[in-house]
Amino acid sequence: MVFSADRLKNRALELGFNLVGLTRAQPSPQLDAYLRWVEAGMHGSMGYLARSDRLQRRQDLNVILPGVQSLVLVGLDYSTLPIAPDILNDPSRGRVAGYAWGLDYHDILTPKLESLAEWLRAESGQSISHRVYVDTGAVLERGHAHQAGMGFTGKNTMLIHPRKGSTFFIGEIFTDLEFDAYDQPGRATMCGNCTRCLNTCPTNAFPRPHVLDARRCISYLTIEHKGWIPHDLRPLMGNWVYGCDVCQDVCPFQRFALPSTEAAFYPVDADRAVPKLVDLLALDAHTFHQRYYGSAIFRIKRERLVRNACIAAGNWSSDESVPLLENLLHDESPLVRGHAAWALRQVLGRKAVPMLKTALQRETDAQAKADMQLLYTE
Repeated sequence: MVFSADRLKNRALELGFNLVGLTRAQPSPQLDAYLRWVEAGMHGSMGYLARSDRLQRRQDLNVILPGVQSLVLVGLDYSTLPIAPDILNDPSRGRVAGYAWGLDYHDILTPKLESLAEWLRAESGQSISHRVYVDTGAVLERGHAHQAGMGFTGKNTMLIHPRKGSTFFIGEIFTDLEFDAYDQPGRATMCGNCTRCLNTCPTNAFPRPHVLDARRCISYLTIEHKGWIPHDLRPLMGNWVYGCDVCQDVCPFQRFALPSTEAAFYPVDADRAVPKLVDLLALDAHTFHQRYYGSAIFRIKRERLVRNACIAAGNWSSDESVPLLENLLHDESPLVRGHAAWALRQVLGRKAVPMLKTALQRETDAQAKADMQLLYTE
């Protein structure tokens, strides 16, 4: 049976999705570029991206779902009401990427996609097979979404819709069901001569247009990277504690973005979007769980969030953070201890040396020791 593409799209819109497209199951047009990116080591510490089994899935979609015929791509806007500039730009607060201001998008999109897949099964009258993904599998979703006519690839590597910008989540259904019509990809890019995203990236993470070196990307450093953040990048990270929106915010197409109709993506208050650094530095396991359970931030756990807050506090350079940073020199996490030491050096300068010397003498973790020792040469 061949199913109606129009019926599928209408149902997706009824479920609350803002974009929907269909493409035949074939490798992403960005596959070769992705393989070169991995070979160049630009995936950093995200070793799972280079695993042979993951690469095989991207090269042959039948490994993901045997007999797959179609990919259903959906988009869901996440832009919310803007935060007042005086709050958003306050260096005593941490910046959080807009997509994480509300509830975890995985928990919102996945049930909607499963509901759409179940509807397809019921309406087709067939025992179809399917797999649902929301940024969770070996899927080059932006490339597939381009194939499905949902936008073009910006110089910042984001999928950009000409009338929506890039602030929307992407989800997909792999299915062995065929449809009576498939969407055609639009233009490969519509960026023209614009280089705003490349020029304003705080860490110069774009070696050239359409290529992102994750090892320098603030989103990667604050979220995906689990270890020690290079000293030379820490001052460039500003007060970002979870993700980064700079390359999206400056994009001219972003002016077309509409506020999301999904209430779950809106922050409960300004502190969820721009938390006070002193509050983040004071988090323990209990208060972290209490504050961030159900949010995408919960996925990086307390250790990484406090690590990021230490860097933001170092860049804030206020004496207000000193007592909290001193306390973190005794934290159970070597990662937190090391980044707290760096922050104290930034805030107090040479005055921090005596307490850092004491911290180094009692430090038992080799990596933390090595990181602290660098502070005496800065």
